[in-house]
Amino acid sequence: MRRVLSSAPAAEMIGAAVAEKAAVRALSARAVSTAAAVATEEGGGISMKTKVPGPVGLRLMEQHGPQGASGGAISLFCDYRASDGCYLVDADGNRMLDMFSQIASLPLGYNHPSLLAAQADPLLATYSTSRCAIGLMPPMELPELLDETFLKIAPAGLSRVQTMLCGSSANENVFKAAMFAYRAKQRAKAGRGPTDFTRDELESCMVNQSPGCANDLSILSFRGGFHGRTMAALTCTHSKPVHKLDAPAFDWPTADFPALQYPLEHHAAENAAEEARCVDGARAIFEARLAEGRPVVGLIIEPILSEGGDLHASPSFFASLQRLCGEFDAAFIVDEVQTGVMASGHMWAHQAWGLPEAPDFVVFSKKALLGGYYYKEAFQPPQGYRIFNTWMGDMTKLLLFRAVLEAAEREGLQARAVSTGAALMRTLEAARERRPRC
Repeated sequence: MRRVLSSAPAAEMIGAAVAEKAAVRALSARAVSTAAAVATEEGGGISMKTKVPGPVGLRLMEQHGPQGASGGAISLFCDYRASDGCYLVDADGNRMLDMFSQIASLPLGYNHPSLLAAQADPLLATYSTSRCAIGLMPPMELPELLDETFLKIAPAGLSRVQTMLCGSSANENVFKAAMFAYRAKQRAKAGRGPTDFTRDELESCMVNQSPGCANDLSILSFRGGFHGRTMAALTCTHSKPVHKLDAPAFDWPTADFPALQYPLEHHAAENAAEEARCVDGARAIFEARLAEGRPVVGLIIEPILSEGGDLHASPSFFASLQRLCGEFDAAFIVDEVQTGVMASGHMWAHQAWGLPEAPDFVVFSKKALLGGYYYKEAFQPPQGYRIFNTWMGDMTKLLLFRAVLEAAEREGLQARAVSTGAALMRTLEAARERRPRC
């Protein structure tokens, strides 16, 4: 079923491709049925056999320590072949209900039949064996796969997508794209094209200095936010000191995020005042930086500040931030690494805000299986190699994400997230009524 180039007429080639796809889908359907039967037989609930970590896990930690210990934060070793659904099995055979989901990155749990079936696609073997540089020599299937995956679920108003390796690398390149666009506007005002660089710019950038390096531009972020651990993303991260200690940071501003009082219905006036205070604080930062000649060219925000403590705000707060960005010609960047791909009941959590227009960027990773971002046409890079790295994503993850979306549609997972969330809220509200001070 592997595709090969030949001198056959176009119609014959198209017919062969259609037949191949049908065969692969049929094989996948059979594999889904088989895998589902196996999962049903092997299923079960919580089963604890030892302490965690147990003797096998402790022995593996001792063995792995001299190897570097994967950074030093390992909690337990796992048996992923034995794990299934929402249940994680560790190296000692303990079967636990997993509410962590690999740092919120598993869209379908462990060993989902649809993802196991996707292994039958010959393209997966091809992409795994010959990993390609997508930004330079992508496979012929790339446009179709993007149409079937990320563009199929793109937020309204965003028709362009750039895949990356993870959330951090996605945010890093979003910041660059925002700065490229801002610099292009500055050059346009001077009567120059977006890539009409001066000799001073070309020479100064090579020693990390202005005007070639945009050291006067910045991205505004919020206290409690988390956007990654690479240098620019880490500058915008303000959740825990352990992430930032001993690492250099850019001189970029940080604004307050609202500290709401609960229950919301009992503190409407106080929370409105708190959100207004934070919006005014963000405005003051925009104004001060502009007056100093070092403007804020982007604002990055999460729909829920997850890593920073499960912090929320109202739709009107986020809409106010978008208006601020429009007023000061800054990119409005929504980081949906944690909240994207149906976790909130929406495909993208920012869709609950009812914004008058799309954000300028929407960043994804985790449950999307690879990093990347949607963006408006105005932020298209002005030339090649400006937004670039070796892999620019991973074709195998595109195939798997297509299977994720198909399973989600077939199993009604988005609607299930809504109903499950509503049931959980009812349970929490009932508990609050019974124990209001707990």
